[in-house]
Amino acid sequence: MKRVRFVQLACVTVAVGLLGSCASTPSTPRPPNVVVIFLDDSGFADFRPFGSPRYETPHVQRLAEEGCRFTNFHVPQAVCSASRGALLTGCYPERTGLVGAHGPRARGMDPKWPTLAQVLKPRGYATAVFGKWHIGDQPDTRPPARGFDESCGLMYSNDMWRHHPESRAFDAFPLQFWENGKVVIEDVSPADQTHLTQWYTEHAVDFIRRKKGQPFFLYVPHNMPHVPLFAGKAFEGQSGAGLYGDVMREIDWSVGEILRALRESGVEENTLVVFTSDNGPWTVYGNHAGTTPFREAKGTGFDGGTRSACVMRLPGKIPAGAVSSAMLCSIDLMPTFARLAGATLPATPFDGKDVWDLIAGRPGVKNPHDYYAFTTGTSFEGVFSGDGRWKLHLPHSYRTLTEAGHDGKPGKYRKEQIGLALFDMASDPCETTNVIAQHPEVAARLQAFAESHRQTFFAEKR
Repeated sequence: MKRVRFVQLACVTVAVGLLGSCASTPSTPRPPNVVVIFLDDSGFADFRPFGSPRYETPHVQRLAEEGCRFTNFHVPQAVCSASRGALLTGCYPERTGLVGAHGPRARGMDPKWPTLAQVLKPRGYATAVFGKWHIGDQPDTRPPARGFDESCGLMYSNDMWRHHPESRAFDAFPLQFWENGKVVIEDVSPADQTHLTQWYTEHAVDFIRRKKGQPFFLYVPHNMPHVPLFAGKAFEGQSGAGLYGDVMREIDWSVGEILRALRESGVEENTLVVFTSDNGPWTVYGNHAGTTPFREAKGTGFDGGTRSACVMRLPGKIPAGAVSSAMLCSIDLMPTFARLAGATLPATPFDGKDVWDLIAGRPGVKNPHDYYAFTTGTSFEGVFSGDGRWKLHLPHSYRTLTEAGHDGKPGKYRKEQIGLALFDMASDPCETTNVIAQHPEVAARLQAFAESHRQTFFAEKR
């Protein structure tokens, strides 16, 4: 079996040099480390305490007990590349042009849009990404060119390979495993995929231990539980809930290893940990997909697609054991983290806002957005009110599940249509009852925001 090179770097000299460049003095506290664990296609209810799956997830449960559980956290588009680009840049997908999910060798997102790593590096942050990249697969759009000192993983989704159950579109593109700008596995095999979660975790733990002497940004975007599902040998059959449960148990183990490395390295108290997913479950894969209590799933603008379970922990700053229903979106993380780090925001436009006071649970704080937009691919589908109380769907088509697949084989969708619809998300989070006739003034206000957004981002496409 092929194995990834796991290079131990002697970096004492480099670390000392970087510490000297960091604006951290006895009178200026060292900025917090940031760790983002980003899953792929995880359902809202896949982990305790968000749901009650048939398998245990003790490490995510502990993270929630020590931090805050956010139950109304969204991505602006429930598709792989678009969601990742939004997280890293603070921009709507319609601003950067990175929508949907790009294929092998695609350029992806234009480098003119700075990533969070590029924003934090001038503050002395060491930066690393270990996992699925999927925002560009050319020399100028891969991690080394986008602000990451260290990297390893796949450049796109793990189903874009010659073993795809339906499509032959990827046969000409071997699925490669990259490390620090070089291909170290030319053609990833099923056996290799059983190691992905382990490899990303080992790299993350090693990075924390080596970089504990300076601020760091660690981004761990796991390939799992995106199909095809693979679990390491130590987790095969251990969940009692099939392969999906085994995969989730291994992800929970990974969270535990990262938390343990932070604790043992003495940086736990000054590290912000964020745990969430790029979108909701890919339910067409049936027993190889997660679950959500909300309407529809991945690839739609309904909450089953855009709402992801989220936990954030920063001891002493985020109340332990708290639960927040505050409306949040992944585009807000870049400007919020920049504020915490004392970093300069990009000169290029961005759409997120600093929401630290909401995350920290300060009383009386309101979301600074008038609205949040949501899209699927190039389709502008509607807006939330900034406080998350109201959701307006513009007329659009969407896919809905008609037959679930089984054991890695996909099922079937059909196309449906929704007209102009207003939902009261406080009383109807599953978007079942259109209340536009009862609240015309709310609908008119959100329609005005939607029209402004359309004019800004979509006018040329009308």
